Parts: sequence; structure tokens; C-alpha cells
Amino acid sequence: MSTRQLRLGTILHGASGNMSAWRHPAAQADASISFDYARKIARKAEQGKLDFLFVADGLYINEKSIPHFLNRFEPLTLLSALAGVTEHLGLVGTVSTSYSEPFTVARQFASLDHLSGGRAGWNVVTSPLEGSAKNFSRQQHPEHALRYRIADEYLQVVKGLWDSWEQDAFVRDKQSGQFFDPAKLHTLNHHGDFFQVQGPLNISRTPQGRPIIFQAGASEDGKKLAARHADAIFTHQPTREEAQAFYRDVKQQLVANGRQPEDLHIFQGVSVIVGDDADDVERQYQTTAALVSINDALNYLGRFFDHHDFSQYPLDQPFPDIGDIGQNSFRSTTDEIKRKAREQGHTLRQAALEAATPRPLFHGTPEEVADGLQLWFETDATDGFIINGGTPDTFERFVDRVVPILQARGLTRRDYPGNTLRDSFDLTLPVNQFTSQ
Repeated sequence: MSTRQLRLGTILHGASGNMSAWRHPAAQADASISFDYARKIARKAEQGKLDFLFVADGLYINEKSIPHFLNRFEPLTLLSALAGVTEHLGLVGTVSTSYSEPFTVARQFASLDHLSGGRAGWNVVTSPLEGSAKNFSRQQHPEHALRYRIADEYLQVVKGLWDSWEQDAFVRDKQSGQFFDPAKLHTLNHHGDFFQVQGPLNISRTPQGRPIIFQAGASEDGKKLAARHADAIFTHQPTREEAQAFYRDVKQQLVANGRQPEDLHIFQGVSVIVGDDADDVERQYQTTAALVSINDALNYLGRFFDHHDFSQYPLDQPFPDIGDIGQNSFRSTTDEIKRKAREQGHTLRQAALEAATPRPLFHGTPEEVADGLQLWFETDATDGFIINGGTPDTFERFVDRVVPILQARGLTRRDYPGNTLRDSFDLTLPVNQFTSQ
């Protein structure tokens, strides 16, 4: 039996991130805007004792965007609704530090933590798409390094606001008439390079002390931000060796920041197909991949490069030299796409189709999928996985057929250890910076 706990989450991705998966026979075409669908997935995740459900987000679309992105719920609104129909599942949502205000975000996630009884998590992103600026009255999108400087100060402010009240500040003594203890109220008075925020926050300290902080991405700036502030990372490396190198790097950076390796959990975002045998798995993959046209694939590829128009290049020539396009967007992803195309000699057609429908890293029988997850976990490539179904009906099959195997092997839990996401992650309550308690 493993001494560490393999942790699992799932991403709520509508009818999938594939450009055409909504056409799949098993797909609910309006899943991205269906609360009934979201509730079904959340309850299935809770049935499998998963740690959390994850809702991604973005702030810029155009007519070439993935269908799921064109019409989907705002994360905090959806998660607040799901708080009322789940009991133990962590509820993690994406909000950008580049296009929101710290006071508002601190209040929103504190509210979600109270509503859910301590199950809120914030996925911190800096918004990769340059077009986002056009929706927020900005002249230009901040460049990559500046976005992370802003995010660092932003997190300092939000954490400070979450410490506005000590845990027992609101005494509510009807006899004496004392509603709160003034000695347990702390005003932030932050004056920094990017933010001036007085505080205090107008909601009490949350059940978790503060919501769980995720950081998404694999850039050097992202890893540094996570090592300073985050409780978890959502990342993706295409090979176990690259994942192991990422894992070592982040854990070492934690120690360099005065933290312990177990203070932050690394999650690999992975796609999965579960089948009866190899032929069944291949049939499932091909059914999904065949739904994507080359034009849709080019549009999907272009999104990573700030919606660059790849239709201008010959399809069956080597992947085009596009210089630094994409460096201020999904940097780690675009670097990986260009590297892989160069090393494997991919044409533009091959690169686009593979990006649009990548073959799931973990596929096979339930036992084979469990074996793959276990290998990555036990060789320090990850602390856990965020499961994305390789087909629209994969997730339920994963919970019904793979999770029981992981439980039987002692890798994952059979029941929740407590009521909060912090309990599920086995993380201690954070210290209030104003009291050191």
C-alpha cells in the first residue's frame, strides 16, 4: 500500500475541449450551459471520492474558438450552485489576476468557501490571450513577465484580505450587544506597485482559513509564483520524464521558499480513454477524432498562438516558422507544439490534427489505465491527476471501472477524510499573518 495519497480531480469541460466533440453520439450538445449536466458530473465525481471538480475559464473568444468556449457558465456562479448539491467535493474555479480586482475576488472566493462549508479553490491565471485586453478597456495586454509580477502582488493582497478577521472575531453576544471583537479585526492598508487596497474584507475568515490556491501553467514565471503562493499546480507534460523533471524543479523551489515539498500538490491534466480491449479503445478514439475537420483543427491550433491564422500556410509542408508568435500567450504550450513539430518533422496538417485531438496519454483497459496512473505517481512524476475524458462518456466509465481498482490498490481513498478541500489535500490551516496563529 502506498504511503502517499494519489489525488484526483476532474475538469468540467462541457461536451469536451475537442473542436467537434459536441457532435459525438454520446455528447450532450449543450453541456457547457446545462446545470443538470454539471450537477451530474459533480455527483459522479463525489461518488468516486475525487478531491475536486475544476472549472476553467477564458476572457476572449472569436468565431474560431472551441464551441465549449463560445457559450459557457462563469465559474464562480456555477460553483456556487454546485455547492448546494454536493457535500465533500472541492470546487475549484479560474479567475484572472490580469482582469479583475483583488478585493472583489477575495470576497467572491471567501463567499464560495462559506457557502460550501470549506470547499473552495481558486485557480490563479494571468490570462494568456492578448485579445482579452479588448474586453476590458485596455490598450494592450501585459507582457508575460509583467503579468506574473502583477499576479504576485495580487496574491499578497488577496491573502492579506482573507486575514482581515481572526477565526473567532464575530462573537454575536446578544446580552452584551457586542457583535464582534475589535481586537480581532485587521486592516490591510496595502500600497504596492500595482494595487492600493485598504481593507478589511467584508466577510469573515473562511472555514479553510483561506481557499485553496491553484496555479495553472508550466512557465518559469508560473513555477516561481506557485512556489511562493500556491497549494496546488495544474500542469501538463507529455512524457513521464518531463513530468519528473517538472516535479523535481517545483519541489526544490518550494524548499528554497522556506516551504516543505508536501505543502504543494502537483496535478497532471490528462486525457483518458477506458475500453474493454485495444480494439475498443481505438474505435472510441477514431470516432472522436473523425469529427474534427482540418479547418477546425487549424482554428484550434491558432488559439494557442493568440488566434494566429494558420490557414495561410501550405498544409503538407513542414510546420511554418512563425517566430515568437505565441510567446505572450500560452508560452509553455506553444513552445512544446513547435518543439515537437520540429523534432518529429510534422507538417502543419499533422501538427494541427494532433493538437485538436491528441491521443490520450492513458488509454486501455481499466487495469491498464490504473497501471499508468500508478506508475507516474509512484515514480514522482505527479501527486495526482485532473481527469479529462477522451470521449464525452469516458468520465463515468473512469469512476465506475478505474477508481475501484485504484482504491483496491490502496492508492486512492474510499471515503473523504473530512469536510473541506484542505482536509482532502491533508494541508494544515494557514497562519493569519496579523496574529501568527
